[in-house]
Amino acid sequence: MSKILSGKIVVIGFGNIGKALVRGLQITGHEVEIYVCDRGELPAHEEFPEGLDFNKITYLNYDSIPNLKNSLFLNENDTIILSVKPQNFIEAIERWKSVFLNNQNFPLIISVLAGTPTDVIHKYFSEECPVVRSMPNIAATIDCSATVISGSKKTPKHFLERAKIIFDAVGKTWITNEDQLDAVTGLSGSGPAYIYMVIEAMADGGVKMGLSRQLSIELATQTVLGAAKLVQETKIHPAVLRDQVTTPGGTTISAIHELEKFGLRPMLISAVVTASERSAALAKLVETKIKEQV
Repeated sequence: MSKILSGKIVVIGFGNIGKALVRGLQITGHEVEIYVCDRGELPAHEEFPEGLDFNKITYLNYDSIPNLKNSLFLNENDTIILSVKPQNFIEAIERWKSVFLNNQNFPLIISVLAGTPTDVIHKYFSEECPVVRSMPNIAATIDCSATVISGSKKTPKHFLERAKIIFDAVGKTWITNEDQLDAVTGLSGSGPAYIYMVIEAMADGGVKMGLSRQLSIELATQTVLGAAKLVQETKIHPAVLRDQVTTPGGTTISAIHELEKFGLRPMLISAVVTASERSAALAKLVETKIKEQV
């Protein structure tokens, strides 16, 4: 296992992404102590995703946190993953401050908070605390996430490498500058919803032409999966692959003509642009609301 990832990992917020990360770290065999913190009691075991071993985590509810300041020491080898909703950020931080700010050897803070810049995270921890912001997507729940991470200006590279190892446990991870995360949100963060609509529409087409609903959905799903895998594994540009299945006067060019006529390409481009712009607007709103809670 990598020496970059060691020590304790504290996951604050045990929703879909929190559970996916814990499961991914366990399956990939990283030898770390995992603590999970959430409101209330530990969820029923049947609510855990397959592969998550609840016997290998320490569960803490919010009420137990104040008692940890003399028993759970966190330092630069440890990691805190903030996976709460932005509106619950201040409450989580205030409860945990006595634990993770009890010395100057600050742990890595990884934020999964939507629309929350690293400078806001720094404000409630420390300017010297390493902070990494992340944007995974829902496919993390099946270990197929497209995740992008970025570090604050004061975060050393080796902390980014640690964050990448963590998110690689649930898919593929890229590192970029923070000013690109709104565009990432519009493309890969919201992107699964676009593809679900494509699959649904293709399946509807199959039903209209006489196929059963179940067969149509399965064919559409496998077609999208296979097309994506071909791009991923061959590294060939999608336009080149499209041309390879477009014979002169054939069925595919006729279909492409219809897609171009009704604007599939500009609609998808506009979807990414609109979602990116909305992400930037929400980031400002989140920052304002957090400041109002102080």
